[in-house]
Amino acid sequence: MKISAFEIRVGNLIEYQSKLWKVYKKNHVKPGKGGAFVQLEMKAVVDGTKLNERFRSEDKVEKAHVEPRQMQYLYAEGDAFVFMDNESFEQLTVPAEELEEQSPYLLPNTDVQINFHNDNPIGLELPTSVVMEVTETEVMMKGQTAASGGKPAVLETGLKVTVPQFINVGDRIKINTDTGEYVERA
Repeated sequence: MKISAFEIRVGNLIEYQSKLWKVYKKNHVKPGKGGAFVQLEMKAVVDGTKLNERFRSEDKVEKAHVEPRQMQYLYAEGDAFVFMDNESFEQLTVPAEELEEQSPYLLPNTDVQINFHNDNPIGLELPTSVVMEVTETEVMMKGQTAASGGKPAVLETGLKVTVPQFINVGDRIKINTDTGEYVERA
């Protein structure tokens, strides 16, 4: 679907120069002389290259069609992760390097949304929070006053977070997947 360059929003996926790009920044510029234009900062979905491009008001760009699918994370297999489509029950294997920042939040049977473009997976959306078990943390001594910060803890996937002093090994806690911070005891 062709749209005007002025209709592009941050976060949109567009097809430009035979590549799929995600828009990260957008600036409207109206110079004293000449017509107004839009300055876009984009990053290629496939290879991660960045591009700054100017579009005039009359320019049209192709908005990429993205198909979201609900899937369930099953297990890790070597250096890849296996997901199952909730409707067709087909399995999909995604290389670990594509999910580097998100893999510490994946537990078996976690429901996620995987976005597809031309039947190729291009992104994973995690739930806003996940519940995990604490496997390592410091023991609080009796009579120890509550420290203002917190203490380090390691969760079942190896994720390291800062938790309040009252959290112990074996406790289940809720973690925000956007910030990686402790939310509450589960």
